Amino acid sequence: MDLLNTLVDKGLRRELPTREEALAVLATSDDELLDVVSAAGKVRRQWFGRRVKLNYLVNLKSGLCPEDCSYCSQRLGSTAGILKYTWLKPDEASQAAAAGVAGGAKRVCLVASGRGPTDRDVDRVSQTIEAIKDQNEGVEVCACLGLLSAGQADKLRTAGADAYNHNLNTSEGTYGEITTTHTYADRVDTVQQAQAAGLSACSGLIAGMGETDDDLVDVVYALRDLDPDSVPVNFLIPFEGTPLAKEWNLTPQRCLRILAMVRFVCPDVEVRIAGGREVHLRSMQPLALHLANSIFLGDYLTSEGQAGKTDLDMIADAGFEVEGTDTVTLPEHRADALAAAGCGSHGDGGGGCGPCGSSEPAEPAEPAEQSAVPEQSASSDASESSEARTDLVAVRRRGAGTDLAPNA
Repeated sequence: MDLLNTLVDKGLRRELPTREEALAVLATSDDELLDVVSAAGKVRRQWFGRRVKLNYLVNLKSGLCPEDCSYCSQRLGSTAGILKYTWLKPDEASQAAAAGVAGGAKRVCLVASGRGPTDRDVDRVSQTIEAIKDQNEGVEVCACLGLLSAGQADKLRTAGADAYNHNLNTSEGTYGEITTTHTYADRVDTVQQAQAAGLSACSGLIAGMGETDDDLVDVVYALRDLDPDSVPVNFLIPFEGTPLAKEWNLTPQRCLRILAMVRFVCPDVEVRIAGGREVHLRSMQPLALHLANSIFLGDYLTSEGQAGKTDLDMIADAGFEVEGTDTVTLPEHRADALAAAGCGSHGDGGGGCGPCGSSEPAEPAEPAEQSAVPEQSASSDASESSEARTDLVAVRRRGAGTDLAPNA
């Protein structure tokens, strides 16, 4: 396809596709799907080879959130039967993190429900970060605590945090339909605060909430403008007891198209398959590794994920390799830019601040002659509905906040 040749050439040059090209990816047919995966895979391999970065979630405080985010099982008014507990002690969180690191995780993501942390909460998380770093050499730590107040990002950075996650989730135009207790601008501001403090920014989206193709492209282009180092792509887990429980809008094919579009728009960024991959990609998960270079290992915040060993077997069987702590993630040009912005852990060649590049990537191939992109009709894929697979939505009952061993 002329479209895909054009997008590969642009991806190898780190050139932004047009909105029309991004929309055209989402509008491709099932007959073209493997061609789309192959094309986006060329861009993924150019900047990240065949490495897969493993991340591990530790839910420091579960449920009891005053915000009304419609997608979230921890939201105000949720009747989902999830675990609810207040802050884990630093040693408890460190013990949970160690299980993920032992399973191969390079980054530990510390998450807490709520609108945003108090200064006391930041002090508590800072102690947890220090405990994890003391016990796990080379591990990266990303904090995800909600909206930040002035100075809090600097405190987290001083404590040893490498990155901060705060997702945009959906387009600015539809944000008010998903959440009313804070704004899209609040989220953008928090990402920018993290970047200003020298933290590696992690910000992504949630697909499957009833959004249009235009909404998906809007949020991915907004992320490109924010320039985070990693972009997690979540697929809505429709928890019973939440307002979006009946939103089963995704098919495995739709998920692959979305991941391919994100890769083309963000060619040299760590693209992570996050929540919902087991629910919506299902047996197509190995194909998604050709598009994304990062996944979560084991369970999520309030739901169970695929068995950790199954994740590792899937990576090996698909011909990929787990990225070690002695290998930096991002391509050299992004790693250098992050270091210049004040993220100081890059010089030792270790895991460092968020994702960084391990070695100089091969020179991009000479771009082929540009082809005109054919006109595409609006995606019929948006009207697809995926059969509700509530059997795949299991509430997490192990790991952090329980007496049972974690899944890692």
